[in-house]
Amino acid sequence: MAITAKLVKELREKTGAGMMDCKKALQETDGDMEKAVDFLREKGIAKAAKKADRIAAEGSTHIEVDNNTAVLLEVNCETDFVTKNDQFKELLSNLGKHLVKEQPATVEEALQQKLHGDGESVETYINTVVSKIGEKITLRRFTILTKTDNDTFGAYLHMGGRIGVLSVLEGTTDEQVGKDIAMHVAAVNPRYISREDVNEEEVNHEREVLKQQALNEGKPEKIVEKMVEGRLGKFFQEICLLEQDFVKDPDQKVKKYVADKGASVKSFIRYEVGEGLEKREENFADEVMSQIKK
Repeated sequence: MAITAKLVKELREKTGAGMMDCKKALQETDGDMEKAVDFLREKGIAKAAKKADRIAAEGSTHIEVDNNTAVLLEVNCETDFVTKNDQFKELLSNLGKHLVKEQPATVEEALQQKLHGDGESVETYINTVVSKIGEKITLRRFTILTKTDNDTFGAYLHMGGRIGVLSVLEGTTDEQVGKDIAMHVAAVNPRYISREDVNEEEVNHEREVLKQQALNEGKPEKIVEKMVEGRLGKFFQEICLLEQDFVKDPDQKVKKYVADKGASVKSFIRYEVGEGLEKREENFADEVMSQIKK
């Protein structure tokens, strides 16, 4: 298949490898992005197979807590200016309060519900705000978490809501501990709580990539297995919360910090505004000019 500049650019963003290396990897793998990532890693050119979703859409995350129920939600808009608008901030608060109270299962269900259980629908309410602000605004996603009286929520918004994290810790009612874990998740972006949560297929895939990487480095086969297991430990450290160095005290693991507080991490959710959404290619100045010329 034809290897386009856009494909090469995407692979560069995911791996940090050079342009020509990316082009060659795509040619060798017939344009298969995931195989190209593996190809570069096996050659020792790419540092990691992290999927770098381009952060594109504007908007904000918001957290609402009501006793033993909390929600993390994301609302998207067209420009960053709108997130500073008081009407937009009020929208976030109202949606948060509604979701915590009514606990819909999906965005679609939420939009059809009466706001706060009475009056106009959530969808109508959002559309009313849209007509006042003059930009498209959408409730993209939300996650509702619950806890017991013996647990605590950790709530943290970074960069004015650009990143939002909600965690649940069992065995402690210390909100600062929960917030510390939420701040760590915001900064380091783990994908799992512990290595036991990583599915076997993903571990086996990583093991094969690391094995091929070691063989390509010219390492003797008899020591490759030990090397691979050692490097797997680093892999788990990159993606598992409990295996990571705690951001507020890098001399200890998150696992130890939590255990010393008599707690355990039950769950966490991390939203970054716009992750996975396609960005419009044109810039703002070009867009303004195109409107003037109409």
